[in-house]
Amino acid sequence: MVSRTQHRTPLALRLFAVVVALVLAAVGLSTFIGFAGAANTQGAGFFGIDETSGSFEMQEASSNATMAVASESSPEVIVRDMSAGYEEIAQEEEAARIAAEEEAAAAEAEAIQRANDARSKYLNQFGSLPAGDVDFSIGRDAFIEEWGSRIDDYLSGTALAGYGETFAAAAWEYGVDPRWSPAISNTESGNGKVCFLPHNAWGWGSSSWGNWTDAIYSHVRGLANGYGFTISYSFAGKYCPPFTDHWYNNTLSQMKLI
Repeated sequence: MVSRTQHRTPLALRLFAVVVALVLAAVGLSTFIGFAGAANTQGAGFFGIDETSGSFEMQEASSNATMAVASESSPEVIVRDMSAGYEEIAQEEEAARIAAEEEAAAAEAEAIQRANDARSKYLNQFGSLPAGDVDFSIGRDAFIEEWGSRIDDYLSGTALAGYGETFAAAAWEYGVDPRWSPAISNTESGNGKVCFLPHNAWGWGSSSWGNWTDAIYSHVRGLANGYGFTISYSFAGKYCPPFTDHWYNNTLSQMKLI
């Protein structure tokens, strides 16, 4: 007859089961298996087992490994790693912001220089600015705010109403007098009231556009490339040869209204 003591689970084995459960909860099953595999290469299993007596003893190497895993996965280490990540992201964002500001400043300086060069070329050729000067040195935002508002007032109630900022932005980009293109639109079409081609308010060749924004940018670019900084009598003769006097005087008077 088998005695009850022969079927009772040894105390050491029960303690082993408790330790295993704690290890699994702390480091995960995959980590546990990894340690078990590492210990097996030494021929003793994850824990040392005395097969003859059935007793279990925790080996020092296994204990040290468990402590190392617990240390590596501690909240302090995780927080430190996350803080380092946040700091790196913040540094990248700051570097991107500085780069964008430097790029914008360089583009603004280039636009101011372009306008100054166009003005200097005009003055060398004609001696004076018939409609008065335009200050590009105030910077892009201030320039567009000032001239966009003035052109909007001038175009109020016309087909081009509300496009003052577009005229100003195009003038800034191409370095020409912002009053020139809107004044020509009055001379040629009553500020877009009567266009011989879609969105062509300037009698500009045989061009047509699908919207006013594209049309305005195209016309201002054409003035910059084909004429110069602002209106002149010789430019009027080139733009409208049959009626140079009328075209020049009417367009100049409209520019002075803006």
